[in-house]
Amino acid sequence: MPLTRVSLRRGKPAAYRQAILDGLYAAMRETFTVPDDDYFMLVTEHDAADFWCSPTYLGVARSDDLVVIQLTVSNTRSSAQKKALYRRITEKLTVNPGLRPEDVFINLVETLPENWSMGHGLAQYATDAAA
Repeated sequence: MPLTRVSLRRGKPAAYRQAILDGLYAAMRETFTVPDDDYFMLVTEHDAADFWCSPTYLGVARSDDLVVIQLTVSNTRSSAQKKALYRRITEKLTVNPGLRPEDVFINLVETLPENWSMGHGLAQYATDAAA
């Protein structure tokens, strides 16, 4: 159950933003075995003054088209799956909407499965009987 947050500079058309979400969802389905219909995605646009990122950190030449992607997921995936996810997201987003690989910044936040409630005040992924 990934919770996806996408941050980018203000001004991109809706189709561009939707292409990012579509690519992210497809990559998660391919590499993280995310089930069909399991998407919770938020896009936040920022004015240039409110989107301050290093243009050169770790030797990566970022542009003003940088997209910051934060995925909050249960801590159930292997390092190999995470690396595959990063590669697949970048592959998809370079095709559509045409981002440069240098402009895809991904942060994965892991949490225990019982830290999720998808509604009704229940911990749907908790493994104990008192979910």
